[in-house]
Amino acid sequence: MPNKRGKVRRVAFLGTSSPSLEGHLVDAFRQKLRDLGHVEGENIAIEYRWAEGRDDRLPALAAELVRSQPDVIVTTGTPGTLAAKAATGTIPIVFASSGNPVESGLVASFARPGGNVTGFTILGPELEGKRLEILKEAVPGLSRVAVIWNSANPPVMSFYQQTQVAAAALGVRLDPVVEVRRVDDLKAAFATITSERPHGLIVLPDRLLLAHRMQIVDFAATTRLPGMYPYREYVSAGGFMSYAPSNVDQFRRTAIYVDKILSGVKPGDLPVENPIKFDLAVNLTTAKALGVDLSPTLLLRADEVIE
Repeated sequence: MPNKRGKVRRVAFLGTSSPSLEGHLVDAFRQKLRDLGHVEGENIAIEYRWAEGRDDRLPALAAELVRSQPDVIVTTGTPGTLAAKAATGTIPIVFASSGNPVESGLVASFARPGGNVTGFTILGPELEGKRLEILKEAVPGLSRVAVIWNSANPPVMSFYQQTQVAAAALGVRLDPVVEVRRVDDLKAAFATITSERPHGLIVLPDRLLLAHRMQIVDFAATTRLPGMYPYREYVSAGGFMSYAPSNVDQFRRTAIYVDKILSGVKPGDLPVENPIKFDLAVNLTTAKALGVDLSPTLLLRADEVIE
């Protein structure tokens, strides 16, 4: 499909993690663009920058991409989107994943974002409570759970508060609660959790933590902690279980918004959308290694069982 300008359109992609860890998401994004008629090497070019799991690199990378004057910028996660928004008030920005973009100051409202930013959230109905509920169902007798979260990521505070409410309702104590604001904090966080000896682990949604999922999953395996994770990618890496919006689906929908913007639609007129596909993933190999005997009922509810 020839593009309307008669020239190659340029998309900038600002990733929190790395291409080796998020390649499947980029592939889903690129394939959907291709389905919509945007073919790399013919009428579209994508320029990538990766923070490699270090949020402090995002502002410089965003500024670098803005200087290249792309037609649209795609971001992953709230910190990257905030960095891109700080770098430009004119180039359209589409975030593939965000907490609450209104609370974070990314958009004016979900229905009418205004400005140059729009995209997709990971907000779901009582999602944090559901995660804790499923973990308790999977691990009978669960009463004390460690929490890892990134307090530097603005929307994560709301996720933590939701987890606190759910814990109180389920009779579960959150202890210890450890903050990881940068990768260097992981070692101390692991030491604290090890010393406190909780019965399980919950990791709150954050793409910096996702970028370092192998360290987190390996720690959980070493300390024999059944973990509930906010992204399916943790389970692929050997994590116990996840209940989460489909990242692949989010990135495909992001491509649709990019297509609309390249066709002339203003980002401020495209509503911010919540996820529509949620998946429960279970790693049966990990469950067996942890000595957790999952009920047939829970396994039947799982959208994906990794063996």
